[in-house]
Amino acid sequence: MTDNPYGLAALWNQGDLVIRSVAVALLLMSITSWYVIVTRAWRAARLRRAARAATGFWEAHTLGEGLAVLEALGEGNPFLHLAAEGRAAVDHHASHHDDLAAHASLADWLTESLRGAVDDSSERMQGGLAVLASVGSTAPFVGLFGTVWGIYHALVGIGASGQASVDKVAGPVGEALVMTAFGLAVAIPAVLGYNALTRANRGVVNELDRFARKLHRYFLSGSPASRQAARVAPVPSPGAGG
Repeated sequence: MTDNPYGLAALWNQGDLVIRSVAVALLLMSITSWYVIVTRAWRAARLRRAARAATGFWEAHTLGEGLAVLEALGEGNPFLHLAAEGRAAVDHHASHHDDLAAHASLADWLTESLRGAVDDSSERMQGGLAVLASVGSTAPFVGLFGTVWGIYHALVGIGASGQASVDKVAGPVGEALVMTAFGLAVAIPAVLGYNALTRANRGVVNELDRFARKLHRYFLSGSPASRQAARVAPVPSPGAGG
């Protein structure tokens, strides 16, 4: 059995340091992008399950029971983080009357706290997507660079040998074009994965926004802590009494 003179092994053996470096770079980019796609897709699936299960929070009888429902969904649950931040904001506003936070209304303080929690969760969900965007935009050009260099290298070799027949040109040039195909094979999954994960994250962020609005209404009207805070005067007068 003879080796294929125009196969990938021949391309690797005949390629110089530049061609091999480009091939290794594309391989590393492909491994990295697939790792990000698989891990983030698994996380996105968990977040979708958490968004569906978060409806159980509103079926609980107390805030503690609702938090227990969210805790049962596992660590890294952005809905649990959002509810905990909301409760912490209400408690802080109610118990720290001398802080700067007390000069803001409970509604404003709670709004900013919930908005910050949503922004933090959204930022964490975006982790790794920049890698996919970079791979998707640069991999075709890396492959094209390998092709251009391979064609140049092949033409120089053909010119040095003095043999310019079709069979002598087609083989090396065809092998060089494989680098462009490698670049596209790396870029296409990265772009598709980036778009799919961005769409999935956008859906979870929308669910977080709706959950945050419900929490805002609950803490202002249904939470015992918030009702107690509402009864506290913004600037207590010393010695005030009935």
